[in-house]
Amino acid sequence: MKYCKKCILPDSRPGIFLDNEGICSGCKGHILKDKINWNKRYKELLKIIKDAKKKSTNYHCIVPISGGKDSWYQVILAKKLGLKILGITWKTPARTPLGEKNLINLLQKLKIDHIDYSISQDVEKKFMIAAFEKSGDSGLPMHLAIFSIARRLGSQLKIPLIIWGENSQLEYGGTKEDQLRTDLDSHWVKKHGCMQEKSAKDWIGINKLNSRDLIPYQSPKIKDFQSRSIFLGSFIKWNSFKIKDFVKKYGFKFHLNKGKVGAWNFADVDCDFISLHHLPKWHKFGITRDFDNLSVQIRYGLISRKAALKKLKKEGLKTPHNDIKKFCSFVGKSQKWFWKTCEKYRNKKIWYKEKGKWKIKDFIIKDWNWNENKKNSSA
Repeated sequence: MKYCKKCILPDSRPGIFLDNEGICSGCKGHILKDKINWNKRYKELLKIIKDAKKKSTNYHCIVPISGGKDSWYQVILAKKLGLKILGITWKTPARTPLGEKNLINLLQKLKIDHIDYSISQDVEKKFMIAAFEKSGDSGLPMHLAIFSIARRLGSQLKIPLIIWGENSQLEYGGTKEDQLRTDLDSHWVKKHGCMQEKSAKDWIGINKLNSRDLIPYQSPKIKDFQSRSIFLGSFIKWNSFKIKDFVKKYGFKFHLNKGKVGAWNFADVDCDFISLHHLPKWHKFGITRDFDNLSVQIRYGLISRKAALKKLKKEGLKTPHNDIKKFCSFVGKSQKWFWKTCEKYRNKKIWYKEKGKWKIKDFIIKDWNWNENKKNSSA
């Protein structure tokens, strides 16, 4: 593993590539953001909006929403641009009280029509188990649902435009081509939407999932009406902290002294299971959610690399024991099964064992606490 000289991300993270000077693609993406002609991009957005209004026979656009800061921002901007919005939410089986409060608050204050889309919990349980065991990511069905439901309903209702938030490749790291991409299409979803380059049909027959079970996870067919899906962050310069401050004024809430996962108390607050999407990254890539969050802060100039490393060491692994307990209860599995599955995906290219403890060679913090604190497990 090699680490970026500007931020704290290693080249083991997907989408992170180091150049000859040791600077990662995430940091270079931030530099690229400063070179983009955002006035020109905004004019392009206005043309897309005008075209959507012209083509529309009902709603102008879909905005996928969770009640989080980004979806508040997307709705506020879309309304200011004069769009008639249909909000669509994939209803997580583990929605937090704060997530519920923010979603209701958004709907009441911003006054949009809304579909809260629930999938059979029996299907979700089977799919989460299958995804965790076969890919090491229990959050794969969540991401597939989020991307597929909005695009499929857009096609069925013939809504010309779908407005998403940030382009994750521009914010967190990717190729220059993907960082400059403005549209979220099937290629992007399969490659970068946490799908591990799989679609719904690839899961048929796994853990007794059938094609009918997977209907909510299917994307529109090529012959169907195609809504245009765009990243708002490809037309308006994205800054998570400025967005947080902006949407607070409209009613977005978060806990001041604690967050759900990572270094930001205002992100990932909607679902108790989101922490379990991030946790296996420790085993696979040798990173926690804090690595991503703190690296973005370094690029924004909000924290120095030295201070970020100090904070990273202080926070440590932060194993989400309560969320693991809730997840295992939901899917009907033991915590021993959970940790055994995590171990299955431990990347032996970066990990080695010393005196009974797993360690990462040349880790960015020399005196890291390697105790992974696995409760209720013999893994």
